[in-house]
Amino acid sequence: MNAVPAQPEELSQNQAQGYTVARSFWQKEAVLAYLFMVPGALILLIFMAYPFFYGLYISMTDRFVGIPGSHFIWFENYRYLLDDPVFRKVVRNTFVYSFVTVPFKLVLGLGLALVLNQQFRFSRFFRAGLLLPWIVPTAISTLAFLMLYNGTLSPISWAFRHLGLMNGNINFLGDPVNAIISICVANIWRGVPFFGISILAGLQAVPDDLHEAAALDGAGAWRRFWAVTWPVIRNIVLISTLFSIIWTFADFQLIYVLTKGGPANSTHVFGTYSYQTLGVTDLGTAASISLYMFPFLAVFAIILLFYVRRED
Repeated sequence: MNAVPAQPEELSQNQAQGYTVARSFWQKEAVLAYLFMVPGALILLIFMAYPFFYGLYISMTDRFVGIPGSHFIWFENYRYLLDDPVFRKVVRNTFVYSFVTVPFKLVLGLGLALVLNQQFRFSRFFRAGLLLPWIVPTAISTLAFLMLYNGTLSPISWAFRHLGLMNGNINFLGDPVNAIISICVANIWRGVPFFGISILAGLQAVPDDLHEAAALDGAGAWRRFWAVTWPVIRNIVLISTLFSIIWTFADFQLIYVLTKGGPANSTHVFGTYSYQTLGVTDLGTAASISLYMFPFLAVFAIILLFYVRRED
């Protein structure tokens, strides 16, 4: 028995119902949210996830640049680095470089933000000028420090000699202690604007009436800062600190331009030592050095983000 064909009215009703279901599906916020996330997810997969996992694979091989073929050796490169005295010095230098400079950048940036948050003549000009050390390319700004640290023509040594504070020139980059201090000073100068601008943006969100109410209650400047200002900018300070730790830990340009890891490996950090190892074509060990940063940075990120969520 043949089926009775659907009437045109029934077809139009079914089509209208289908269009309504499809339209309601695409109008759901969850669906649109996932669709908007797709481009960002693809970028992360292509430019971050793939290089990371491929680097992890390379770090477990004995691959050399220009030599075909390699063998999977698991964690042998990592074990070798633990026995390498230069790598142990690299770990120490990286921690000194990061945890000496980041507190200075935070304190100086916070102080600058508090000052520039006040209204005074040319305040906008000074706020714009605060960005200059941050927006200038790292290699170019580091060349200025390279001239300041010159062993013969350094203006700092010239000033100290003419003030009678010393008889000779300062060996900024040739002495191990002076070299690590010099790169820390350069990094602090470059990193302070990031904290200053970030915290200044947070200070703009602090309501003035809260400060006025606290002042009427007799609270001093220090008390108003901790009771009114700090709760508003706390998360901004923590997130800025996390980013600064990550960037400082992974720094390469500043140190490579100034010292290239010298003298005698005294200023090598993960980035410069990995690059030097790559220069001798040892691709597997170079990848292992870079990936040694990951657990340290993961721990810092987890601690700071956990504190941020707990406070919220």
